[in-house]
Amino acid sequence: MSAPRILVVDDEADIRSLVQEILADEGYAVEVAANAEQARTARTAHEPDLVLLDIWMPDTDGITLLREWVQTPNLASPVVMMSGHGTVETAVEATRLGAFDFVEKPLSLAKLLRTVKTALDAGRRKRQENRSLVPQVLGPVGRSRPVQQLRELIQRVALHDTAVSIVGESGTGRQMLARYIHGLSKRASAPFVMLVPAGITEADAATALFGSENGEAHAGLLEQANDGTLFISDLEQLPAAMRRLLLSSLRQRTYTRVGGHVAHAFDARIIASTSGAANSAGDDASYRDLLTHLNAVAIQVPPLRDCAEDVPELLRYHAESLVDEERLPLRRFSVAAQNRLRNYPWPGNVRELRNLVRRLLILSGGEEITLAEVERELNVQAGANEPLVKQDLLSLPLREAREQFERAYLQQQLQLCNGRVGQLAKRVGMERTHLYRKLRSLGIDFRQLAED
Repeated sequence: MSAPRILVVDDEADIRSLVQEILADEGYAVEVAANAEQARTARTAHEPDLVLLDIWMPDTDGITLLREWVQTPNLASPVVMMSGHGTVETAVEATRLGAFDFVEKPLSLAKLLRTVKTALDAGRRKRQENRSLVPQVLGPVGRSRPVQQLRELIQRVALHDTAVSIVGESGTGRQMLARYIHGLSKRASAPFVMLVPAGITEADAATALFGSENGEAHAGLLEQANDGTLFISDLEQLPAAMRRLLLSSLRQRTYTRVGGHVAHAFDARIIASTSGAANSAGDDASYRDLLTHLNAVAIQVPPLRDCAEDVPELLRYHAESLVDEERLPLRRFSVAAQNRLRNYPWPGNVRELRNLVRRLLILSGGEEITLAEVERELNVQAGANEPLVKQDLLSLPLREAREQFERAYLQQQLQLCNGRVGQLAKRVGMERTHLYRKLRSLGIDFRQLAED
């Protein structure tokens, strides 16, 4: 871990040297500036973790420099003012402007070090809070060819205002991709509004979409999304009445609140997600017309089973993000566990992977997540009453499909034999030596199952 960086700004050379020496002895990385111009240059080059700023300086005083800094949003490090005798009121005013604290000259070593530590701790907490409160614009994670092509396509599409449909299986992260497109677009600072079909009926479709002026006026989804992006989740699930109303508004670029008489202009980018699978909505003319309108650019999201080489990176990413977001203990996946999950078909895609990672972190054991833990979780997921292999093996190459079946078959048979390989060999009709080799090649930890 790198040492905290502290910038000391003071026009007196003796003070600068003394403070630099004291803080360096405490293990801090210290940079000094003799005036406001040098201080600006130092902060622009590398944002420090803390600034010690003298109030009285000849060219630009510390209060003026502080006022300039607190109005700059990307400069977030705490500032501690240094003040001589007779300037305490000025220092108090500085704290009102945004300074973290102040220390008086001549400097007390104990007070200086105590204030520096407190300010650094407060700055660290504030940065962590900001990271959790401000969602990051995150693109597709992975280096496989399908993910690279997806990332490149999205980055090109995001620059234009055209309507987009995101086509992919459930759990592939379609909403995340819509947010990514919005974050890269010229509308990034405007609202990102979601239209979720669940709970919207034919009767309240117009009110939900356009808003109402019956009684107390309220804005509908179109008004909320104006100048930004409207994301329609699961387009095929929209009520037919809402599809017709939405299509009419998109064609006319206007809407009128329920109970109102004034037509309002509508200017928002439309992104819709759809599974692309055949369903009853596909026979409805309103659905076909709306899909045609939104299909100016169609982005196909690959299922996770087509990006198996990305699984280790996804496991690391989601483990680290869950540690930050949910304060879960950090654990690393063993190589054997990663290899097992690379060969798992992920019927629930990235959503299933994230949920699995969360469970493995919550059920914390050692620092490393073992193959046996992964196998237990996959077996629990499968459930006692579910088919031996619930995924569609026809979607996999022959070798992978055979491995998936053999692994699931032998795991369940081994459980029925209470982990005894000799009994398993008789049950499945295999020679024991050959069976041992088969279990090892499939990554089945029969010793762990026997212990359990």
